[in-house]
Amino acid sequence: MTIRLLPSNLVNQIAAGEVIERPASAVKELVENAIDAGASRVDVVLAEGGQALISVTDDGSGMAADELSLALERHATSKLPEDDLAHIRHMGFRGEALPSIGSVSRLRMTSRPKGADTAWTVLVEGGLKGQPEPAAHPAGTRVEVRDLFFATPARLKFLKHPRTELIHAREVLERLAMAHPRVAFTLSDEARSILKLPACGGDDETARLERLIAVLGREFGPASLEVLADREGVRLSGRIGLPTFNKATSAAQYLFVNGRPVRDRLLGGAVRAAYQDVLAHDRHAVVSLFLDLPSDAVDVNVHPAKAEVRFRDQGLVRGLIVSALKHTLAGAGHRAAAPSGNLGALGAFHAPEIRLPMHGGGASGWQPPFRPRQDDFDRASLAQAPLGFSDVAPQGRPFVPDRTEEETAVSYPLGVARGQVHDTYIIAQTADGLVIVDQHAAHERLVYERMKDAIAAGGIARQGLLIPEVVEMEEIACARLLPRASELAALGLVLESFGPGAVVVREVPALLGDCDVQGLVRDLADQLAEWGEALALQDRLAHVCGTMACHSSVRAGRKLNGAEMNALLRQMEATPNSGQCNHGRPTYVELKLADIEKLFGRR
Repeated sequence: MTIRLLPSNLVNQIAAGEVIERPASAVKELVENAIDAGASRVDVVLAEGGQALISVTDDGSGMAADELSLALERHATSKLPEDDLAHIRHMGFRGEALPSIGSVSRLRMTSRPKGADTAWTVLVEGGLKGQPEPAAHPAGTRVEVRDLFFATPARLKFLKHPRTELIHAREVLERLAMAHPRVAFTLSDEARSILKLPACGGDDETARLERLIAVLGREFGPASLEVLADREGVRLSGRIGLPTFNKATSAAQYLFVNGRPVRDRLLGGAVRAAYQDVLAHDRHAVVSLFLDLPSDAVDVNVHPAKAEVRFRDQGLVRGLIVSALKHTLAGAGHRAAAPSGNLGALGAFHAPEIRLPMHGGGASGWQPPFRPRQDDFDRASLAQAPLGFSDVAPQGRPFVPDRTEEETAVSYPLGVARGQVHDTYIIAQTADGLVIVDQHAAHERLVYERMKDAIAAGGIARQGLLIPEVVEMEEIACARLLPRASELAALGLVLESFGPGAVVVREVPALLGDCDVQGLVRDLADQLAEWGEALALQDRLAHVCGTMACHSSVRAGRKLNGAEMNALLRQMEATPNSGQCNHGRPTYVELKLADIEKLFGRR
């Protein structure tokens, strides 16, 4: 075969295959050009999902006739003034987007520099460029891309339904809008407006939060935490969702490096590591994180579509993200995201008409509601208080709070316990509403955090069982557990072989108290089957501790007295991450008095 140079048009089409995967890719490149041009407003119009038309109009600096023609040549750019790839300060820098798009479509670009009297337009059809001509246009630039991929029809069959392509284009625009809150963005499909994001004012943090709420929804504001950290010239900022505000996929994780939206495995892995203690393995956090670092500390020239980056010091970046997010989550204390949809469901409820008989007494007559007397609380025994409640009333003393104590308790974030429903949920009154606590989920988190502290302090104290417990299982399950006996002993669980198909547990972590030993051992055996033999338990320490905590917590169905309930509330307020259990579910929900009044038509 003879070696030859490819025609320039074919070279452009090959480049387009790398850069322009779908209409959303073209939208990304064109909008980035508009942002680089200093635009304060960018309007995007799509027809048939972008296949028939992509129009991007901005009010940026604009271009003169000679620049307009030169911009359509390969590798022509204004964004590398010093020809230094180590210091890239713009969204674009390669000079490939416009000629690549023009090689597979009918592209018309019209532009007018600010202060100029005349606008100019140029047409590119399937890579063939015309001459600039005078045109009428305000200051700024408009790029129209028609019949995308008409010059490469094989690419058309890979496009999805126009609605799907429109969704992809919207996601691209939203990501760019998050990083540039001072710029207004609109998206329409000629018939209707799809997205309208006005420019945000105020200081930088206020503008960013306003834009994030506009994109992620109003509930993201109160359900998120601000992140701000610096280390060795690397700055991390943004907002992260509370663990209870999570999604089924990682699509709501928005990561930016020097203002550039990226999808980076290192950053995504750091987010997962930061949330591993507070989120179920099949749920994903909602975050919008902005990483700013010197341009020579990151290489953005590693992916044709500039979607990936490479850091000079990966350990520094990962460590900063993990530590900053963990510190922020711990600082949230007992906060949890409000349950979505619950109030709406309550608001749709209408109590049925209930006829109350006017006579009293008798088995079938109306009885006044039961009101517990103080004697009932006096008879409640504290002998069954769950292990770890160090601040419950002393043994044998009744829970008799005086009025001063009660008023003080109401002022606490989680209020004062008023009762227990279905032996599972604690009802507490706060200063401006009420709180419903899942006692099992809440205590599970408390035990888990204590186990982590114990490990950090040098080890988990063990307590011997008065009567060792024999756990019968399949032989293969026993075979998975016994080789790990020394590792489990370091975590406070001492077990030995007890013949074929059984193990005997002699000691358990002291923090667990009267735990479900049978269920704990069987769950650990199942987890070992999932993780494999080569993995050390220390590598899965959080999961092991979480399993232990789950089997030792106050169970649903356990009756608690007033002192026990209030002790649980006070410990929740003092424990990091207590707003959610180890699986990411909320430990409590809160109803404000105003919301309750709305339900009953008082507002």
